Amino acid sequence: MNFVLKEEKGFSYIEEGEGETLLLLHGLMGALSNWDEVIKEFSKNYRVIIPLLPIYELPLLTTGVRSLSKFVHKFIKYKQLSNVVLLGNSLGGHVGLIYVLAHPGYVKALVLTGSSGLYENAFGGSFPRRESIDFVREKVQFTFYDPKTATEELVQEVYQMINDRHKVIRILAMAKSAIRHNMKTELRKITMPVSLIWGRDDKITPPEVAVEFNELLPNAELHWIDKCGHAPMMEQPEEFNKYLQLFLDKIKK
Repeated sequence: MNFVLKEEKGFSYIEEGEGETLLLLHGLMGALSNWDEVIKEFSKNYRVIIPLLPIYELPLLTTGVRSLSKFVHKFIKYKQLSNVVLLGNSLGGHVGLIYVLAHPGYVKALVLTGSSGLYENAFGGSFPRRESIDFVREKVQFTFYDPKTATEELVQEVYQMINDRHKVIRILAMAKSAIRHNMKTELRKITMPVSLIWGRDDKITPPEVAVEFNELLPNAELHWIDKCGHAPMMEQPEEFNKYLQLFLDKIKK
């Protein structure tokens, strides 16, 4: 499904629907399209907004998770958002955690899926070999439980990305920043409701990461999705949307 990408004041974003705001944050090598099924389902009753995070536009010296959190704050202020439900996948979850610690007054609740912030096995434990499409295909498949989820189109997108020297330098800088910025000691300060929706077969942020998040966050609930890897909203969208709806209903009460 194609959604219109809006360009305003240096921001690129998708905005669909009306009502309470769901703000969605994509991962390091993720695209806005990763959230297609969430937009389709929830834009019927919610205002769903996804900003394009400026991973490749930041100066190399400031490429890091904190800079992305500052960008999210500028975007939220520009759009005059308040009381949002913030959803983050992978790096997007990590950025969301940093954001709510810095600006808790803007966020009502948090949804994390495959979030970094405690541990992540980026690139399946090895540097991306840029010249090999087969290697890239293998690493993209590593993201999912079912290798078929890694479509040829997705493989080609990642291949092009890591063969762009400007982009790959920033991808690696951002990945290193995420690994260095461990949030274990800070999570207890996040007292808002948090829903952890996790793939039981996630190899990048494995199940024990979700268990640790659940133990450290004071007001968290954990839901497992079977036969699912690092991006539940892509691989098992119906299950993901079901748990998201249950959480949204619960925090309305």
